[in-house]
Amino acid sequence: MSGAVWRASRAAVRRRRVQTFVIGLVVLTSTVALVVALGLLAAASGPFDRTFDRQRGAHLAATFDPAVTTAEQLTRAAHRPGVTAAAGPFAQTVVTVPPHLDTAADGDYHPPPGPVTVVGRADPGGPVDRVDVWSGRWATGPGEIVLMRPPGQTWAATEGIGRRLTLPGAPPLTVVGFASSLSQTAGAWVRPDQMPALHPTALQMLYRFDHAGTGAEVDEGRTTVTADLPTGALLGSLSYLTVKQDMTGTANAYLPFLTAFGVLGLVVAVLIVANVVSGAVVSGFRHIGVLKAIGFTPGQVVSVHLVMVLVPGTVGCVLGTVLGDLAARPMLRTVFMGFDNGYFEATLSPWAEVLTLLGMPVVVLLAALGPALRAHRLPAARAISAGSAPGTGRGLRVQRRLGGTRLPRAVSLGLGLPFARPGRTVMTLTALILGVTTVTVATGLSASVGAFLDATGSAYQSVSYVGDGASTTPPTDTDAEIEAKLRALPGTARLAAAAPVRVHLAGAPQPLRAWFLRGDREIARSALAAGRWYSGPDEAVVGAPFLKKHGVRVGDRLTLDLDGRQHTVTVVGETVAGDSDGLTAPWETLAALAPDLPATRYVNQYWVQVAPGTDVGAYNAAVKAAEPGLQPTVTGDGTSVTVSIVGSATVLTLLLAAVAALGVFNTTVLNTRERRRDLGMLKSIGMTPRQVTVMVVTSMAAVGVAGGLLGVPLGIAVHRLVVPAMADAMDTTLPAGALDVWHPSALALLVLAGTAIAVLGTLVPARSAARLTIAEVLHNE
Repeated sequence: MSGAVWRASRAAVRRRRVQTFVIGLVVLTSTVALVVALGLLAAASGPFDRTFDRQRGAHLAATFDPAVTTAEQLTRAAHRPGVTAAAGPFAQTVVTVPPHLDTAADGDYHPPPGPVTVVGRADPGGPVDRVDVWSGRWATGPGEIVLMRPPGQTWAATEGIGRRLTLPGAPPLTVVGFASSLSQTAGAWVRPDQMPALHPTALQMLYRFDHAGTGAEVDEGRTTVTADLPTGALLGSLSYLTVKQDMTGTANAYLPFLTAFGVLGLVVAVLIVANVVSGAVVSGFRHIGVLKAIGFTPGQVVSVHLVMVLVPGTVGCVLGTVLGDLAARPMLRTVFMGFDNGYFEATLSPWAEVLTLLGMPVVVLLAALGPALRAHRLPAARAISAGSAPGTGRGLRVQRRLGGTRLPRAVSLGLGLPFARPGRTVMTLTALILGVTTVTVATGLSASVGAFLDATGSAYQSVSYVGDGASTTPPTDTDAEIEAKLRALPGTARLAAAAPVRVHLAGAPQPLRAWFLRGDREIARSALAAGRWYSGPDEAVVGAPFLKKHGVRVGDRLTLDLDGRQHTVTVVGETVAGDSDGLTAPWETLAALAPDLPATRYVNQYWVQVAPGTDVGAYNAAVKAAEPGLQPTVTGDGTSVTVSIVGSATVLTLLLAAVAALGVFNTTVLNTRERRRDLGMLKSIGMTPRQVTVMVVTSMAAVGVAGGLLGVPLGIAVHRLVVPAMADAMDTTLPAGALDVWHPSALALLVLAGTAIAVLGTLVPARSAARLTIAEVLHNE
């Protein structure tokens, strides 16, 4: 009888075309939503870990004082319990590249100004930190150097293989390769026997530990390897968790809202698919009774209906996976925009597709199994009668009560329809609640991002860069003459000269970028989370990410080092946003760090706040005409991070809203099909097609209003969980008002979102019911 089961199933699929189409379409849309959500979640959470494991990255990079400890002591300490692998000791030195504004000679390359950590290393492999040489080769001979660069990137047009590199206090070096280290263990590498000429000042050790999942475990590992070393041997260390936070802060911002949307998408998809499939089986009880009457066994009847829903469900799942794959890829590129820096590849994780391909048919099967087993136990006569309209005990009493009100009869009848099938209505209502929740979260997220941009946005509208980025050719005029020209231009309201200089922070292995400003400092001021802006040469302002990374608080003192000269500043303010390795200080601080070199040589850009009503494009054209050596540009209104967050949320919201609308569509189709006899009777006593449409739309609109009233508070609660989690993932402090983005008018519109989703899903079957003729109903009966 297996052939008979298959023939009966195929016949049911062909005969019930609308039901087959609805099942396939709902499963397809739900599958697309799941693939996109799971793919983005996997892409945002795992790229660093995968690359780090492949490179055998260092859990801890430590520098030691060779005057206090020896290489033999460091080697013995690396064999302590808990250390799974170690590399080193490598000789290390830090050289400071001065600013070069003169034109480089042919074949020469001047690296960006600031400190460069150079390490002597024989080869790029080893048990820890396997450096990826992505261009050229490793340094194997005297006078050769490999530069640390992200994969596929160079930092200047003059940078290339074969270029001569001149570092202060070092012999000329030839660039023979470019390599990347995800552990950020060096800025350049040379052969070990080349290091004496560079005057090494430290020894570097790289460690991997048994347990390094948390900061406490990395700290414990550091304590282990330094326990037997002399006091003062450790000069500084860098945890891979710090590097991970720096490199994945953008992607981490996606995790909270992708998790929320992923969970919502999963629940909505499962609910809708279960509702559609179970409703299809319930509406097919009459068919089940007929099959039993002609000799099909109960098990065969169950098989027929399981196959009947699995066929469109499987087709929809396969097509949805393919479409989800196509939809997820451009979203992945958006998510990784401005984040990967060449280290990570935006690919869709195969497990998201496999999990969806295997999981969605299981959901379809389980949703159909319950009602099918119920029909399995029914006699043929009862199964046939169970497939008709619901009995009089459910919706009829409610409709009678509503009929006693002053509501139009079509409206009162429509309000009572959801009570005829309470289980189906509850599942549809739940899906609508989650749909409205998704819309509310997306709306609040966009408003919070807008509040963040308003609080952290720059007050200047134009930036003029010195040179064109492809060379270091300076303008023909001096810094003072350039500033005078810019201030004289019509439209200039405020002006500040900016000097981004790489400096060292005492005790930290990585350099900092300090912004030293001269002129109207107000144009650089963004929202403060704590403290105040600087007012003197011994003060600085940093962002919230800087405080977290370096363990600093407002009021602490920092010692800055530039080419061996040190100056101490006090952190007097914390900005809402900022760089984890950046600070802002007054011009006098730079003068204290570089008293022998004219500080004006560090200036490479000018920030301009234009007067209200000034056309920024026309102003920049005037800047270019006044000084050809400047490259003016308009400052952006936002960042790729915020744009992609809002864009991703919008796409996922539309997907989930479409799934919820399809669920309403299915519920309305089933309800109208089950009540064909009632519709025919109502038409026979004078109900017009318009009244039928009103009745059917009202039935789901009422459910939509309830979904809006319940979904909006739930969405606000999710928003208040997601937004702070995103800010925490980016080490950012939320500005005032970032959570209080709800207004009564907006809330009213969000409540109507549930009604809108319900009405959109009801219109087509409502119009179909309105066109139903009395003769057609009697013929079907």
